[in-house]
Amino acid sequence: MSAGPRSSGAPGSAPPAGGFVRRVGLFQATAINMSQMCGIGPFVTIPLMVAAFRGPQAVIGFVAGAVLALCDGLVWAELGAAMPGSGGSYVYLRQAFQYRTGRLMPFLFVWTAMLFIPLIMSTGVVGFVQYLGYLAPGLGQTSGDLIGLGVIALVVLLLWRGIEHIARITAVMWTVMIASVLLVIIAAATDFSPHLAFTYPAHAFDLTSDHFWLGFAAGLTIGIYDYLGYNTTAYMGAEIKDPGRVLPRSIILSILGIMAIYLLLQIGTLGVVDWHRMTNPADIASTSVASAVLEKTWGKGAADTVTVLILVTAFASVFTGLLGGSRVPYDAARDRVFFRPYGKLHPKHRFPMLGLATMGVITAIGFLIGRHTDLATLIQLLTTVMVIVQALAQIVALSVLRRRQPALERPYRMWLYPLPSIVAFAGWCVIYGYADRNSPGRHPIEWSLAWLALGCVAFLVWARLEKVWPFGAKEISEEFLTTEEPAVV
Repeated sequence: MSAGPRSSGAPGSAPPAGGFVRRVGLFQATAINMSQMCGIGPFVTIPLMVAAFRGPQAVIGFVAGAVLALCDGLVWAELGAAMPGSGGSYVYLRQAFQYRTGRLMPFLFVWTAMLFIPLIMSTGVVGFVQYLGYLAPGLGQTSGDLIGLGVIALVVLLLWRGIEHIARITAVMWTVMIASVLLVIIAAATDFSPHLAFTYPAHAFDLTSDHFWLGFAAGLTIGIYDYLGYNTTAYMGAEIKDPGRVLPRSIILSILGIMAIYLLLQIGTLGVVDWHRMTNPADIASTSVASAVLEKTWGKGAADTVTVLILVTAFASVFTGLLGGSRVPYDAARDRVFFRPYGKLHPKHRFPMLGLATMGVITAIGFLIGRHTDLATLIQLLTTVMVIVQALAQIVALSVLRRRQPALERPYRMWLYPLPSIVAFAGWCVIYGYADRNSPGRHPIEWSLAWLALGCVAFLVWARLEKVWPFGAKEISEEFLTTEEPAVV
């Protein structure tokens, strides 16, 4: 057993020789989160949200998603500030669960993250091609597939460089993202109809109806999908300046900023486009609702221009998502909890080459699959896979670390602890528990449990080869403790 601190992991310390470089400040960190959060998400999910609630009361879904994102974001804020390493959840789960189950939990997280992170990015590319169809109505299936694959290749090419250049690229993309959503919001305000936005169907708020709660669960799933990305900079903790201050602020500021944008966007859209149009597959409003808003308010030329900005926003989301996600397997490989080649950085630009390349390939595969699957189903499946291994486990990890490592330096501590943890845990359980009912015949819970079971088998094979727990001694490494006081074991 080893319990000594590792200086390179302490908050605010310099990186080890040959490691990542801390060059991302608060503005860039917030921009990275917001770019990943917004992206194409709200532009393609507003019709899905309306369909789930069967009316303009769909705004409830975005509010519920914001509450869950904020409560869960506070979990990420405390953990990220205390343990600013690359890999995010991998680091937190490794530290919290090493006392009981060795390396099982971090292994399962990396096993799952290598799938769900790039597949979530693939939904952004699907949305990109979907909106491109507004500019090119005759775009065929094969052409759309080739364009989507080209977008993914371009993202990987742009990420194949140093983090200081990426931070500048992200700042530009963030500016375009803000411009695109603001233009849609302003356009909607010029022709806003309160009658359209606030006239609800009968029994819209009937809390005794199964339809309401099924719609709420579906809306919460869609809503949290739209907010996913508030944790992107936590995956890049080793590249953040003054992480104890910057990480929590970037998470909280990005959630509050995106929440305001989403509510204005949702309400404004519902005040211009009749919600019945959004549920009609034959109507352009069901696939390119923002373009429909611009076309109705400012004309076809303005709609085309803003659609281009939306495409840039979608590109930025995929860009920042793969930027953060590609860092996940690096720490795991360096700690021998994943294939060792993933622990190598580019000799000049200091980024994880194999992690980026692998996630780029999986994103491409997911995009091709997503082109033949409805977006709502893909979101449901991806979110369900993520819930057990990351969302719920990480909330538990926060409490475990408070008990196991009371001496851990915590530059930020969760407000009103443990209330946000309880709310977040309940919200994720609602999403998981209603998954099968919202996706009849597709069995997302069964698929998630099967993937988890397969991961456990893979872990046992790996543990046997590496001769670690349960086939060897547990290795306890409290690397973020900055005092000699031992953890509670």
